Amino acid sequence: MNVLPADLVIAHRGTTFWAPEETEAAMRWARNIGADYLELDLQRTRDGYLIALHDESLVRTTNIEDVFPDRINEPISSFLYEELLLLDAGTWFNKACPDRARDRYTGLEILLLEDVINIAEGKKIKRGPDGKRLMREQAGSRKIPLYEDDPADNGNRPGIYAETKIPQLFPGIEDDLVRELTRMGWYHENPEMLKLIEVPGKVKVANTISRLVLQTFSRDSLQKLNQVFSGYVPKCFLLWRGDTGDDIPDDSSVSYETWLKFGVKHGATIVGPSIGGGPNNYPDLLTLRHIDIIRKYPLQIHGYSFDTWEQMRQYGNDCHGMFTNRAEETLVWYGKAKDEQQSGQRAVKALADLGY
Repeated sequence: MNVLPADLVIAHRGTTFWAPEETEAAMRWARNIGADYLELDLQRTRDGYLIALHDESLVRTTNIEDVFPDRINEPISSFLYEELLLLDAGTWFNKACPDRARDRYTGLEILLLEDVINIAEGKKIKRGPDGKRLMREQAGSRKIPLYEDDPADNGNRPGIYAETKIPQLFPGIEDDLVRELTRMGWYHENPEMLKLIEVPGKVKVANTISRLVLQTFSRDSLQKLNQVFSGYVPKCFLLWRGDTGDDIPDDSSVSYETWLKFGVKHGATIVGPSIGGGPNNYPDLLTLRHIDIIRKYPLQIHGYSFDTWEQMRQYGNDCHGMFTNRAEETLVWYGKAKDEQQSGQRAVKALADLGY
């Protein structure tokens, strides 16, 4: 069993606070600010590209209503990747968060899994004079993304914390994930065969066998991930209270323990419960009663998602890692950065250093 170190800063969607979530701006920022992991949600296009996107719908985080007004209710799997590239995934943030808006967020694209991995390795998307990303054609008309060294890269090398999102809509996505990660050198059945990235004195998770963590809410997907990935790859079983087959149906200790037993049986070494408190006000699945239950099992705790100091004070001491939208503050909480009063200034400076 792979036991991760404690005090992990998991940059939730890169950040949802400082930049449009799961875009190049959010992921480059999270890398440079010093997060241990870049967290992303995985879905799949009609032509087989693995993309970083949280919602089932494109309405909240893109301008699909302007570009494809007749397709706003279509699933992600109905779109070609080339069609998704026509969407603006940044302007919505400027409208929703005018106090944190930046001109260069306009026109940001939906990312590929490959984009996030290249950002973790210190690169950025290669773009033409018009700001559009450059790609080359491969036999079979598949487009190959192009990257270049990021001049603003400060040497941090975070790992990747990837979720199979709504996997029942994407049959076989676990096998696709194995193939993609193997192709990019981020997974091998033998951990000694992994490509190493040497950057002394910086975040170096990408230079360890724990460079990859997998997560899911789906019981079926957890079983499949456990079957297709070697046991050294940590797996997190996410918990949510709701009314789908994969949700904990109620807040009883019996239900909670049933889910934990399932997770452990099928390879989970981490549990990811939702935490209470604003701004999201999720169901609180990390109460003292829940923590007592978790301690009966060989599970680390990665709670989601942290937005405030109040949440860190309430839940942080019981978490081995935090899914955080404010990585700059969680770094201070864990003693990996100094001065709570200046964390916001560091966050803004990191964006400026990246050209945003």
